[in-house]
Amino acid sequence: MYKVFGRQAGAAVERLSDGSHRDTIADLDVTAAVIDVSFEVKPGEIFVVMGLSGSGKSTLIRMLNGLLEPTSGTVEVDGVNISALSKKDLLRLRGEKISMVFQHFALLPHRTVRENAAYGLELRGVPRAERDRRAQETLDLVGLGGWEDKLPHQLSGGMQQRVGLARALAADTDIILMDEAFSALDPLIRRDMQTQLLELQKTLGKTIVFITHDLNEAMRLGDRICVLRDGRVAQIGTAQEILSAPANDYVERFIEDVDRTRVLTATEAIDPDAPDDASLPEVAADTPIADLYGSMTTSDHLRVVGDDGRAIGTVSRTSVLAALAAGKESA
Repeated sequence: MYKVFGRQAGAAVERLSDGSHRDTIADLDVTAAVIDVSFEVKPGEIFVVMGLSGSGKSTLIRMLNGLLEPTSGTVEVDGVNISALSKKDLLRLRGEKISMVFQHFALLPHRTVRENAAYGLELRGVPRAERDRRAQETLDLVGLGGWEDKLPHQLSGGMQQRVGLARALAADTDIILMDEAFSALDPLIRRDMQTQLLELQKTLGKTIVFITHDLNEAMRLGDRICVLRDGRVAQIGTAQEILSAPANDYVERFIEDVDRTRVLTATEAIDPDAPDDASLPEVAADTPIADLYGSMTTSDHLRVVGDDGRAIGTVSRTSVLAALAAGKESA
């Protein structure tokens, strides 16, 4: 996809498609926001689009829900080109397929928490009793049971963002777009929201596109990460792939300050010489290696298991210490 703003957008796309940097087309008096970006998001995946200010990520997410039309290329949802939809069908798609969580909450100040959570359902014409029921279910899911009759100003920032998340979940869409959803929160609350999102995702399995400028957040949340630079894709991969094999100097510089011990997981600390013992204490495969040593309170070994409960291998004190040392040395 390309998104170029200006009268000579078509000419700009032609030059950009030949590899020209956007700074070299200033003579066309255009702004090239998204340049030759292609990716496919898998069902049930958290796909993080990460980049600095001006990288094109905000323009990109607005194309994903049809607020902006690509200058060139298509956005397809379940094989349907959303740019070809009528306004009515696009509105229906947004209501039934795609919901959004915003950076600044976007709550209606004079409506209660329950009414805010049910707002998307109200726009779709869902009867009052049904939308209240579904709103209450999602408020309970995000830990806001008991707050449903409060107004937004009576809630903390973190709680307000939980209402925004509950509203997206109540809509029960397959896809959730999250635009810098946690960036306005204090660091501790932000981490709590990240944790809650990961826990909810284990149960709900939504397809999530998460926009952020924070690499540590991207590394923690993303099943895969798309790193944007100046409108183009610098690299797409898992956190482990990006850390272990950065695609270029830009990505390599970008990841210099990442705490690898918080990103790399128990699977990177497997001790091939340790025997598999079903009686050992178990630890999830996605546990950060920074947390493994503290889990070894009763045993020098831990059995690493995947989401399906099957053993992947065993970590030992020696292998964990080696992984911690390697992670800190790389950082």
